[in-house]
Amino acid sequence: MTHAAASDAELMRGAAAGDRAAFGLLVERHGERALRVALRVLGDGAEAEEVAQEAFLRAWQAAASFDPDRAQFTTWLHRITLNLAIDRTRRRGSAPAAGEAALAALPDPGPGPEASAAAAEDRAALAAALARLPARQRAAIALAYEEGLSGAEAAAALDVSERALEGLLRRARLMLRRILSP
Repeated sequence: MTHAAASDAELMRGAAAGDRAAFGLLVERHGERALRVALRVLGDGAEAEEVAQEAFLRAWQAAASFDPDRAQFTTWLHRITLNLAIDRTRRRGSAPAAGEAALAALPDPGPGPEASAAAAEDRAALAAALARLPARQRAAIALAYEEGLSGAEAAAALDVSERALEGLLRRARLMLRRILSP
């Protein structure tokens, strides 16, 4: 079996044996997602890049301890990424460095200039509101809504029960409603 056709678990077995090419493919497959998760929590592209790289470094260093029977590679990587991102927010304070600018810079799918301007305003308002959420609530929103993880996967990545995840999401939605209400 070639590396390209290998599952993440098979690639991690290779990485545990020192196969850099196998791990490189994991970075290629999941690097963008790790960066997005870190960006949603941190709000700063440069910091998110550092956290994503550190997450992969730690995954490489701990490859031998990865157990595919306990978690999927993506869940394990999300957990590492989130731990690093949340630790970083605790060190600097809760708010993302530039969350509003990072989210407002996303491409606009709007059809015309007026719709584009309105959509940009909406994205900026949402980005500002998300920046006001605590880091764990931002992480829950990022995993559940932006990354599309199931409840079980998002809960595992946050190292909480599914019920606790639901609570985080409920509190985040309530706070967002309060912030965004006219």
